[in-house]
Amino acid sequence: MHRPSDLVRLLVGILSIAVVLGIAAVAHGTTAGLEKDIGKGAGQTPALLIGFAGFASSVAVLIVPVAFAVERLIKRDGLRIADGVLAAVLAHGVSLTTDLWVAEAAPDSIRDALTQQAPSGDVTDPVHGYLAPVIAYMTAVGMARRPRWRVVLWAVLILDAFAVLVGGYTTPFSIIVTVLIGWTVAYGTLYTVGSPNVRPTGQTLLAGLRRVGFRPVSALRAEEPPDAERMDRGRRYIVTLEEGPPLDVTVVDREQQAQGFFYRVWRQLALRGITQRRSLQSLRQALEQEALLAYAAIAAGANAPKLIATSELGPDAVMLVYEHTGGQTLDSLPDGAITDDLLHSAWRQVQALQSRRIAHRRLVGDSVLVDRDGNVVLTDLRGGEIAAGDLVLRMDVAQLLTTLGLRVGAERSVAAAVEVLGPDAVADSLPLLQPIAMSRGTRSTLRRQAKERAQREREAVLEASREAREQQEGEEPAVPADRRILLAGKSSEKKAERKAEKKAIDEALEEAREEDLLARIRRQVLTIRPQAPVEPARLERIRPRTLVTWVAGAFAAYFLLSQITHVRLGAVISEANWAWVAAAFVFSALSYVAAAMSLLGFVPEKVSFFRTVLAQVAGSFVKLVAPAAVGGVALNARFLQRAGVRPGLAVASVGASQLFGLGSHILLLLTFGYVTGTEHASSSLSPSRTVIAGLLTAAVLALVVTAIPVLRKFVVTRVRALFAGVVPRMLDVLQRPQKLLTGIGGMLLLTAMFVMCLDASIRAFGGELSYATIAVVFLTGNALGSAAPTPGGVGAVEAALIAALTLAGLPYEIAAPAVLLFRLMTFWLPVLPGWLSFSHLTRKGEI
Repeated sequence: MHRPSDLVRLLVGILSIAVVLGIAAVAHGTTAGLEKDIGKGAGQTPALLIGFAGFASSVAVLIVPVAFAVERLIKRDGLRIADGVLAAVLAHGVSLTTDLWVAEAAPDSIRDALTQQAPSGDVTDPVHGYLAPVIAYMTAVGMARRPRWRVVLWAVLILDAFAVLVGGYTTPFSIIVTVLIGWTVAYGTLYTVGSPNVRPTGQTLLAGLRRVGFRPVSALRAEEPPDAERMDRGRRYIVTLEEGPPLDVTVVDREQQAQGFFYRVWRQLALRGITQRRSLQSLRQALEQEALLAYAAIAAGANAPKLIATSELGPDAVMLVYEHTGGQTLDSLPDGAITDDLLHSAWRQVQALQSRRIAHRRLVGDSVLVDRDGNVVLTDLRGGEIAAGDLVLRMDVAQLLTTLGLRVGAERSVAAAVEVLGPDAVADSLPLLQPIAMSRGTRSTLRRQAKERAQREREAVLEASREAREQQEGEEPAVPADRRILLAGKSSEKKAERKAEKKAIDEALEEAREEDLLARIRRQVLTIRPQAPVEPARLERIRPRTLVTWVAGAFAAYFLLSQITHVRLGAVISEANWAWVAAAFVFSALSYVAAAMSLLGFVPEKVSFFRTVLAQVAGSFVKLVAPAAVGGVALNARFLQRAGVRPGLAVASVGASQLFGLGSHILLLLTFGYVTGTEHASSSLSPSRTVIAGLLTAAVLALVVTAIPVLRKFVVTRVRALFAGVVPRMLDVLQRPQKLLTGIGGMLLLTAMFVMCLDASIRAFGGELSYATIAVVFLTGNALGSAAPTPGGVGAVEAALIAALTLAGLPYEIAAPAVLLFRLMTFWLPVLPGWLSFSHLTRKGEI
């Protein structure tokens, strides 16, 4: 078993060793003073005591591990001994490596902290080669988990440390590092090779039941569906007794507790205002928590399994014995068996828990049991909470609304909840009706349903488009070829055909559009309580994307700082040609006008040009907090929606603009790359080869995607989605050639403005390159910046531009300040105007 807790201890051990060595390297005076104080104290210690401690520890270090090994072998636990021996060997190797490093390569301060001159005149070892393996062995075999052996372990370690420390054969830091090495290597070994399975056998379970007064005959493992959320909640058995009804027994061991460790840690870090179960919880704590919840639920009047006994099954497992409750879980019931009375009964159990401020925390289908009499019993209370806050209680309501809605629909689920809890209690749960507040299994089900719903919508759109084309082809009369050419030139007929096809697609999309379950539940609740709060509560403290963005931003900041340190800013400012700096500023400002043109060219509806320019300026502020390829798209889609464009059409317009932008970007890069390759200017940049390499790379990627079914399906799905949403919008734009020319012209003008700005930045510091080369450099850097996860492509754009300009023959002393000036004009200076534009548009309700 590979336990995450072992990995955590390994990382903590490595960090602790680094901290100790860091303290030894920095606090040299403190370590020297500590060694002197210990030396003075050792001089007053009786020699007889030192000799006895040394002899006793030497014997104990040899005898104790052997005695424990014999005890484990007698109990047929040889795998633990094998793990311990392997850990001891590795610890010995790490000790020798550390000794060699300290002797030959470590700083003098660390060497002085870990070594000293022994009474015999020799220099002591930095790490005790015999003690680290013993510690690793004792830790790997699990001596610390057994109370009696744990006392012996600590006694041996303290006695040995006292003997060698007072005797002058080591230093305090050497003792600490030795212990940490043995401890770290042991847990690294356990996580790598795995720990022995400590699950109690059937005989152990039956023996444990006899110890608490039962007379079991057999134990049958209850069949449960595989579920990542249930793996840490114990194995369940149905135990038959010699007399009386059977028992339900839950067994929890250490390996099961480790399941879901990293998920729980992430939930604790990512969610705010929600108490999560402790990630590292002892078996005793788990036993006490589940027993407390079981007693509290019954005291509150809820139907819950009655706990009648608890016991430990050795040092690595515990069991909880419940009265047997037969029946079926909600997940296993057929849809026809879920009646309104059953729904009301489930809500009454939740009402009983909430009346005493008890939160269940996992009201999913397999936690709701229906017994033989049709009564609802709430099981799986281990993850619950006593004295829960309002937020957690409302989460229970939201969770059960969703769980029941998945089986019987939103209308019946909400109606039953309102009848039992009342409309106000149900309405209060609306802010918690969001996927992040649901259980992992529920979120997975909602995602699967969303994919199926999107697939149905795409298929409906494609089918409507195909039928419209077939109908148009069928209505075309059979005419001669020359006549057909004349008819094809009539734009009015073509426009009518495109309009008919677009209408058919819109109608099909409207018919196929479905609301997700959470939206249907909200609509049902708002029908009953129109004034209910609908704004989702902010539960996430940090998102994975945000974490990646900040990490990437840290690397980008480090890169920028390392680049700036090589640039003499004072000399750069004094040597810059301010006329070209002003020109770069003008070109940067004109780029926002071009960006507005490129967007409005794909929006047939009438939208204010001035406000669109303001939205593009506001995008400069959004880029500061979002990746370059994400922030602008979201802002433009929101702006068009507020301007009166339907949400689906707004997204399609932005998508069409992005699609044409991508196509023009690739064409311009290939064109300028070819032009640059045909130039005869002396340059180390060889765009002709670059173009060839790019084409070959694209061909290889296309072959790879075509050959791998998973990638092929992914690309086909995305392309279908693109054509389903963007192509109908393009049919509208094609009916207005002026709009299309405006959009394409805006894109070309936008690229030209950025190229001119970069050229002016280069000329401001005395450099000069051809426009074709600068265009290739800019288009390459812009592509990398759009793909980078950092806000505005910080770090990636600068690195790409500086490297490309240097390869193009521009000296680094000119390329670096030129790129910094370019980014100052196009990214940093527009932030303040962008914030003002963003605030203005927000106040006006236009974004």
